[in-house]
Amino acid sequence: MKQLKRIAALAALVILPIFMMQAASAEYPTKPVTLVSPYGPGGAADLAARIISANATGYLGQGILVVNRTGAAGVTGSTSVVKGKADGYTLLLSRVGSQAAVPAMNRTIPYKWDEYTFLGLLELNPFVLVVKADSPYKTLDDIKAAMKAGKKPSYSSAGVGTLLHVAMAMVLDEFGMKADAMKHVPYKGGGKAAAVVGGHVDMMFQNLSGVIGNIQAGKMRALAVSTPERVASIGGVPTVSEAGYPGLETIVGWSGVWGPPNLPEEVVTKWVGVLDSLKKDKAWNKMTKGLGSTPSIRNPEDTKAFVEKQYTAFKVLTEKLGMTIQ
Repeated sequence: MKQLKRIAALAALVILPIFMMQAASAEYPTKPVTLVSPYGPGGAADLAARIISANATGYLGQGILVVNRTGAAGVTGSTSVVKGKADGYTLLLSRVGSQAAVPAMNRTIPYKWDEYTFLGLLELNPFVLVVKADSPYKTLDDIKAAMKAGKKPSYSSAGVGTLLHVAMAMVLDEFGMKADAMKHVPYKGGGKAAAVVGGHVDMMFQNLSGVIGNIQAGKMRALAVSTPERVASIGGVPTVSEAGYPGLETIVGWSGVWGPPNLPEEVVTKWVGVLDSLKKDKAWNKMTKGLGSTPSIRNPEDTKAFVEKQYTAFKVLTEKLGMTIQ
């Protein structure tokens, strides 16, 4: 019996280090990763997240589960990630609204723009002002003229404080009109905000990726796009500069992948590699461009610098327009 105990003890001394070595050598990720989209299904954020899920799993080595956690102009989903466990298994599909515009406007939310671990930028997405296909508004000047004549058109957004809301406030500022010259109708998410199709609102200023399907299907008419040059997928649509409002070029959407603070270096390294592989991935590029977006994958350092410029621009704008919440 004593001999058996000695053998068992010796076996434990041999097996335990081997087990520990195997556990230590297990590389991230060892299970599927959750990618939180802070806006509703069908919107630009959701579409960007699902394109990542469809194309990045082979490079990551595990599945990517997209979860929509909506509410408070993207703050609910963003908070769930920034306050979550820093193990790399819950990440955020970051958006210009929830990660730059909202923090710039609302200083009371439970996170700051730079509180996250930046993994990389994904794409840039122009904004396009759309109306229903049979709308009487054919140009931006038509909208401005209607308001000067006493009309009060309505517009939808993905919620108070979202970029869709701020973008229309910028339009009104460019028109020389007050912020209440239009009726704001907030919805929960960019997908639902496309109430223009049903005639529930007159217009919206939305990411092209969120409305390009309706434009191409003839359900919406695009009046202007916020890029310096026309976009090939909607080549007949003038730029905001061509329409006479160059100040609106500052409105551009984007997506990225963020993590909670203090992500392990191995997680950061893995995702930088995954995104670098996507940069050359034909399917991801094709799907991203198909939504009217411009692929723009950047490393963490360049990404943070880019976001800081966006945040600063929105901070200046919202203070100018008196939209800051302290």
